[in-house]
Amino acid sequence: MTSWWRELSGPAKFRLYSRFTLQFGLVVVVGAMAITTDSWWSILGVLVAGIAAIAAVDAQPEFALSSNSVSRPWVLLFATVVLAGVWLVAVVVARLTTGESTFDHARLTGIYVAVLAMFSVAPFIRHKWWTVLGVSLATGIAFGSSLATGFGTATLTLIVGGFVVGTTLLTMWGLRVVEELDRAKAVEADLQVAEERLRFARDLHDIVGRGFSAIAVKSELAVVLSRSGDTDRAETEMDEVKTLAVESMGQMRELVRGYRGIDLRGEVAGARSLLSAVGCRLVVEGDPANVPARFHEVAAWVVREGTTNIVEHSSATSAILALGDAGMSLRNDSPHGTPGERSGLRGLAERLAPLGATLDTSASQDEFVLEIHWENI
Repeated sequence: MTSWWRELSGPAKFRLYSRFTLQFGLVVVVGAMAITTDSWWSILGVLVAGIAAIAAVDAQPEFALSSNSVSRPWVLLFATVVLAGVWLVAVVVARLTTGESTFDHARLTGIYVAVLAMFSVAPFIRHKWWTVLGVSLATGIAFGSSLATGFGTATLTLIVGGFVVGTTLLTMWGLRVVEELDRAKAVEADLQVAEERLRFARDLHDIVGRGFSAIAVKSELAVVLSRSGDTDRAETEMDEVKTLAVESMGQMRELVRGYRGIDLRGEVAGARSLLSAVGCRLVVEGDPANVPARFHEVAAWVVREGTTNIVEHSSATSAILALGDAGMSLRNDSPHGTPGERSGLRGLAERLAPLGATLDTSASQDEFVLEIHWENI
């Protein structure tokens, strides 16, 4: 259960929490209703209505763990029919009975069922507030022995019903906010990748585009000169083409090296930005200057790969990066299971091996720790 919970996304966790909260609220309401009456048929009616209300909430797609869940509109319809049926039975009993005690039991049952209906059905239909008003008025008319009693019953039902509908609507609004934030984080990450691709494409065009254009022009000129018999100038142009080609290749290598190059301070800043985008706060202990110069590059790779692991394999809300002259560590909370055979970690170990450094990982249900040691080097 713990692993299953950790693997759920943030919105899925909030949807599950909201659904169980509403259903638990219904259970509490049904229990409170059941202990306020000593009529067996009234208790039975309230229990049947409560089960229907809980099923109606459970079937709502807003509270599903996945957007791919199958919609079950028939459950809401069935629950509505059951609630309406129990309410009508209470109305019939109230109108046909001659005993005051039986009338009171029927009246309470009708009010309880009306509130359950507004809790579990009204928030999920189109004309919710008109439904609340209509159910309240119908309850007041059906169970009012006099004008004053009917008005009081309708008012009480309207107040309670409006409160429970408003509470449910606020819960659904919170769900939408959480989902929008999650989508915004995903869009932000995609935009960062797209911006980096555009930057690299722009730099590649600016650096090597001019050289390739010059090569094309000079090659064409050399062909024309060779055909016209001016072989000396043609050879000169081809020598210049060779020089331009070598320079362009060198510039392209420098560009790729700079793009693939990695800086520890830059990686720490990038890790803080990326983790912040996914809702994780990074705390840095120590300074990149504390890391020996020969380990700066590999330490930067550790930060990059460790940050990627946090994003892909956890639901972390906090992480701690410790940098020192004897080693470094990166720890985060809320990991998804054990590290297993992750290719990124294997790649880090391969980078560390030539330097004599070691990589250690440890994982528990609450924390994942990545440690690098180079103290004896």
